[in-house]
Order: sequence, then C-alpha cells, then structure tokens
Amino acid sequence: MPSSRTSRAPLQRVTRRPPVPRPPRENPLRRLHTRARKAWDRPLTAYYLILGGSLLITVLGLVMVYSASQITALQKSLPGTFFFRKQFLSASIGALLLLVASRMPVKLHRALAYPILAGCVFLMALVQVPGIGQSVNGNQNWIAVGGSFQIQPSEFGKLALVLWGADLLARKEDKRLLTQWKHMLVPLVPVAFLLLGLIMLGGDMGTAIILTAILFGLLWLAGAPTRLFAGVLSVAGLLGFVLITTSENRMGRLACIGATEPRTGADCWQAVHGIYALASGGIFGSGLGASVEKWGQLPEAHTDFIFAVTGEELGLAGTLSVLALFAALGYAGIRVAGRTEDPFVRYAAGGVTTWITAQAVINIGAVLGLLPIAGVPLPLFSYGGSALLPTMFAIGLLIAFARDEPAARAALAMRQPRFGRKRGGGPSGPGRWNTMRRRVSARSSGER
Repeated sequence: MPSSRTSRAPLQRVTRRPPVPRPPRENPLRRLHTRARKAWDRPLTAYYLILGGSLLITVLGLVMVYSASQITALQKSLPGTFFFRKQFLSASIGALLLLVASRMPVKLHRALAYPILAGCVFLMALVQVPGIGQSVNGNQNWIAVGGSFQIQPSEFGKLALVLWGADLLARKEDKRLLTQWKHMLVPLVPVAFLLLGLIMLGGDMGTAIILTAILFGLLWLAGAPTRLFAGVLSVAGLLGFVLITTSENRMGRLACIGATEPRTGADCWQAVHGIYALASGGIFGSGLGASVEKWGQLPEAHTDFIFAVTGEELGLAGTLSVLALFAALGYAGIRVAGRTEDPFVRYAAGGVTTWITAQAVINIGAVLGLLPIAGVPLPLFSYGGSALLPTMFAIGLLIAFARDEPAARAALAMRQPRFGRKRGGGPSGPGRWNTMRRRVSARSSGER
C-alpha cells in the first residue's frame, strides 16, 4: 500500500543579509546651526528682522519711558504719565512715517533728498536766531513748536545727510566719477562740514559725532582709498581734539570714563550712578518700576541713561535682549546694503545702519563707563520725539529696500491672501466661483 505520509520539501537554510549600517546621528548643535543658517539665508529674513526688531525696541522703549519718567514728572508737578503720553504720540506719528516710507518708491526717496537737506539747513540756521532758538542743558539746538513741544533740527540733519549723500554718490557712480578723489569729496565733505558747523554752534558735540560717523560710512561704502580716508579722519580727529580740550565741560566728561565713584574736580555723578543702577540689577533685575536710582539720583533717567534704568529693573537679561535687538537690526541693514545692485539703496541702507549702530554704541558705551557721555539718546528707545521721528522714517527706508529685493518681492507675492487674487484663479485652472457663474449663464432663460 502506498504510504499515507505527505512528502515535504527539504528545508532550505535562509541566508541572513548583512545589516545595513545606520547613518551616523547628526550632532544636535550642528543640526541647529544648519537650520539657523537656512533661516538666515531666506529672502525675507532681513525684512522681518528690520520690521520686528524696530517694533520690539520701540514698544520696550515706551514701557521703559513710562517706568523711568514717572518720578521726574511728579518732581516737576506734572502727571505721572506726562512724558509717556508725549512719547506715545511721537511713536504713533513715527509709525505713520514708517509706513509711508516703507511704501514709497526709491525714485521718490531720491527726489526728497534735496528738499529735506535744504529744510534742515534752514531750520538749523534758524536755531541760532535770538528769540527763536531755545537752549536745553546748555545746548542751543531747539525750536519751540507750541506748548511743551519742541523740535531739534539737528536730528533731522542725520536723515538729510543720508538721503542726499546717497543720491549724490549714486549719481556719480553711474557716471563713473568716484574713481577721482575730488568727485568723492566734493561736495559731500563740504556740505557735511556745513551741517557739523551749524550743530557745533549750538554746542551739541554728540550729534556732531553721529554725523561724522555717517560721513565716514558713506565714504567707506563709496570705496574711498586708505590715504583719503585717513586724511578726512585726521582732520576730523584734530577738530574734535581742539573742541574737547577747549571746553571744561567736555574735559570733565572725558575724565569720567571708568569712574566708579564721584571724583574731586570732575562731575561724574551721572556716570557713577548709571554704573550703580546696572550693578544693582543683577541677572533678572529688581522688577519693572522698582528702580531706586530714578528717584532723583540718576539725572536724565528717561532720556540718555534709560539703558541704566533698564539694567536695574530688567537686569542683565533685559540689557542683553536690547543689545541683541540692535545687533539683529544692524545685521539686517548690512545685509540689505550688501545684496542690492542699486547704488542709491546701498549707500542709503549703509548710511542708516551706520547712524543707528553708531548712536547705540555711543549711548550704551557712555552708560557702561567705556565712553564719555555724549548726550545722545538710544535710538527708538529713549524719550524724545525729535530723535524718534527721523529714526522711524529711516527704518521705513530699510523696510522699503528689503521689500524691493527680487527674491523678497517674489516671496511676498506668493504669500498674498487668496481673497486678493484675481478671478482668473490659480495655475490649476479657473476658480470655483467663476465655474459656477459660467454654468448659470449657460442655462436657458426659462430654466429654473
């Protein structure tokens, strides 16, 4: 009889494949660095840094002005919110100027350069007329507008020098005249010295230093040779040395660098108490509104030394945040100036970046005791409408230039809302609404 057992095929030995080696795990720090680098290289990075950084600085400045100015207002028998309301009004007008400047075309900015320069020269000369110009803290650089409002024309002179100088150098670059030293210097340097002379007639050396920094920034962007650059720097340094040594007040400020206690023969009260405010803040500060130095010990707590009050109330974390915002703003301005092919945009963006960065360095350096007290406000942060308005207009310039980059323009066009698109629909075909309209129109008149 045949066997009832079923026959089975012999078992085959399964050969094991060699294990596939896993890719090595990427270092988390290197991965973070790669992501950060990709984020920095995006087309809209400069646009968002300028817009977000400037708004954050302005809002934080409003908070600190409110906190630092209450005691000063009460000491002058004014409401506690007096300085805050004036600063808020200036910030609102400045926001409107920022929006207008960010939407203006480059041609209109260039067309406004000469009228702004002429208006600033006229107002700066008008300051020296007796009965019109007013003196504040020993500097006659103010004009009364009405009530408690005053304007300082020299602050608008910074914007005028940036726009006019950028337009002048751009025209000469188009004609290939910047290879000759006389075209690089004339008339840029004489007009800059005219503005510096009008400012120094009022005794405001801090603003004159900022204008000098803008002039050097424009010359550097124009490719000035080392000998020419060194010559202009030597002349400016010699004039600065003469102006400092011939003034007892300026020599006293110079002697207060690094002071930790009031010295005999030098009035270092403001510098020393600025250091005290920073030192008592610690890591996270004593709390918003809990500053001790603003109770009459620290002069100009809401203007030139608002950074010291920030360090006392918000601590090292608050001051480092402010420094990081200014660093981001400076980086974005340099990026806009470096990536454009328009010479006017390059000079104007570089001039605005030099202006804001130099003024922030001079103000913070004075508060830290590393530089002499120059009496310049912290841009977008300190109290003062005359300084805030032209600075916000300059920020609007940077935003307009950042939006005008081809890659940024294309990225912004892709992010338009659907409701703003044309009725033709997207690349996939007509929209649903247009399709329904065609279906309705194809029906006969008697169809319901």
